[in-house]
Amino acid sequence: MGKIRKFFGNKWVGFTLATILYVLWFVVWTGNLWLLLGVPVIYDLYISRLFYRYVWSKNARLCEKNAAYRSVYEWVSAIIFATVVASLIHLFVFQMYVIPSSSMEKTLLIGDYLYVSKVTYGPQMPNTPLSFPFVHHTMPFSQTKKSFSECIKWPYHRLKGLRPIRRNDVVVFNFPAGDTVLLENQAVTYYDVLRDYQQQYGEEQGRRELENNYTVITRPVDKRENYIKRCVALPGDSIRIVDSELFVNGEPQQPIPEKQYCYTVRTSSPLTQYTFEKLGITEGSGGGNHYFMPLTDSDVEELMKMDNVISVTRYTAEDEAFPHDVRYPWTADNFGPLWIPKKGATITLTEDILPLYGRIIDVYEGNDLEVRSDGIYINGERCDTYTFKMDYYWMMGDNRHNSADSRYWGFVPEDHIVGKASFIWLSVDRSGSKGFPSNIRWNRMFRKIE
Repeated sequence: MGKIRKFFGNKWVGFTLATILYVLWFVVWTGNLWLLLGVPVIYDLYISRLFYRYVWSKNARLCEKNAAYRSVYEWVSAIIFATVVASLIHLFVFQMYVIPSSSMEKTLLIGDYLYVSKVTYGPQMPNTPLSFPFVHHTMPFSQTKKSFSECIKWPYHRLKGLRPIRRNDVVVFNFPAGDTVLLENQAVTYYDVLRDYQQQYGEEQGRRELENNYTVITRPVDKRENYIKRCVALPGDSIRIVDSELFVNGEPQQPIPEKQYCYTVRTSSPLTQYTFEKLGITEGSGGGNHYFMPLTDSDVEELMKMDNVISVTRYTAEDEAFPHDVRYPWTADNFGPLWIPKKGATITLTEDILPLYGRIIDVYEGNDLEVRSDGIYINGERCDTYTFKMDYYWMMGDNRHNSADSRYWGFVPEDHIVGKASFIWLSVDRSGSKGFPSNIRWNRMFRKIE
């Protein structure tokens, strides 16, 4: 045992092991050769010790002489160490996410705290590395002060993961339409509000009116709001929604037991509170003999067995959907067919296809797209075709009639993917009917997300 301790206590052994681990993690995995500059730092830490000799030794002497200084130093060093370790874990391994809305009910409930694995699909290097730790895009105790600096911007780079995204994975991603934000009203989507203004005032005047009424800001990809949905279609897939039923490549979507739609329920006598609790219905409206509520297939079966239930009719959504163009009069419940772009695939460019893929070409893949009288120009050159640079995904919520998903704002680029929702580590009922710890949903803790 003494020989083993002596072996690992050797400074050259320590330097070799530390260098190997550093190079494998920070250089090979990230693919950033600039990080090799960290090797001389490791060498000085273990071998030359020049920094300690001329700088850090003074700190050591102060710690020996001054107890107050030593106490402050120990606290500061502990906080810095914890911050660095936690930041590396958050960047490379996992992050926590809490469900803020009902768009994934009943698969996920409001108040579910999730473990989101970044290793599964591969962690993404940040676009804005200069950022205040442990916050997303806004400083604590502020609604408007951004928490990051864009002095340094890194291009999209994803490290190697355990596997690619699979169809029907539950995925956390940066909101694609969150690139532009109304600072005074961040709960709404900028493009939805802009369409309303343009319908009222005209295209150019509507944009000016909106900019006069709000402060319009932009956010880099990694600082956009986090959304969570189910990936229902992969790059290269074709989707279609017929009477609210999703078809992928001509086949019905794989059954999802907790998926729900809104229904109109008519009864001969009022439903009891016990019925609502038994079915787990947390939303809905109505009363007496008429209700409007989200239900799973099993909920519908249970209701139809009740003597006082006359009918259960599925609601049909007629609201306008992506791409919000008169050439594609699609709705949330009758949509497509639509092909999901795949990296390396080439399409023929026409003006009719631009409402579907124009934002990809122009915004997500950073080109200058322009339609002229003699054709379509990309970066100043006339083009008849376009080859996609990234993979794209189609995301939908399991609460189909109460989910702001791809049906309304389109594709999710691969550089917006954050990670896979793996399991629920805590679930808290936020309805207010119970206090802590009675409001903990013990039956949901450590439940795998499927």
